[in-house]
Amino acid sequence: MAANPSTSTSSAPPPTKVQPNAWYTKWTVHVVNGLSNNKILLVHCKSKDDDLGEHHLSVGSETNWDFRENIWLSTKFWCFVASESDHVSADFDVFWNDHDLFYRCKGGKLRGNCIWIAKDDGIYLKNIPDNIDEFMLHWNSGTGLLAKSNSTVV
Repeated sequence: MAANPSTSTSSAPPPTKVQPNAWYTKWTVHVVNGLSNNKILLVHCKSKDDDLGEHHLSVGSETNWDFRENIWLSTKFWCFVASESDHVSADFDVFWNDHDLFYRCKGGKLRGNCIWIAKDDGIYLKNIPDNIDEFMLHWNSGTGLLAKSNSTVV
């Protein structure tokens, strides 16, 4: 098959920013307590501009928020979650401009839902198109977990 003359053979990686009209998309991030045995989940989420506060979630409950990406497509949210009874925690990004994340979170053409679930063995992200919970992150073990939620992540 002949190569199309307008096709580039560059091995440069694709740009990291995706969805040129991403600011049209309304996003919702959900953080869900999927722990067992009535364990309370501490959740503290932030962005560069917004501190969404601490939430103490009972099993099966969630915290969530809606937003649109900024014009520079650099919107990023992260969360600290902890199960005090298990002495485990995790710090992780819950939203950033990324093709793979958008695939997993996409619920419609102009709507996206990133559903993060804290389970006993770690943190999962709901892959909506494939209808599965994908394991993303192990818990960190240690003490002094609740003090960490007040620190600033850059």
